[in-house]
Amino acid sequence: MSTNNIATVRQHLLDTLSDLRNREQPMEIDRARAVADVARVLVDSAKVEVDYLKATGQANVDFLEQGSAASPGTAPAPAPAPGIVGIRRHVLR
Repeated sequence: MSTNNIATVRQHLLDTLSDLRNREQPMEIDRARAVADVARVLVDSAKVEVDYLKATGQANVDFLEQGSAASPGTAPAPAPAPGIVGIRRHVLR
């Protein structure tokens, strides 16, 4: 499973916010704006992936996966096939 997912985007945005708030060495505004612009494109891409899941009836997409722990509101996943370490099924309501 890839480590580049929505959780990575969220962490980078929180790191950017922290860097902006650093009084001793604040991040340049233009750089923070560039980070936010890239994050916006990634989030828009995730929205397209969710729409694709709805249209095709598929259960998951790697970018939205965040690990193997079940979160509230997720449906139970089928047993993983040999070699697959975990599956998370997201249910859209």
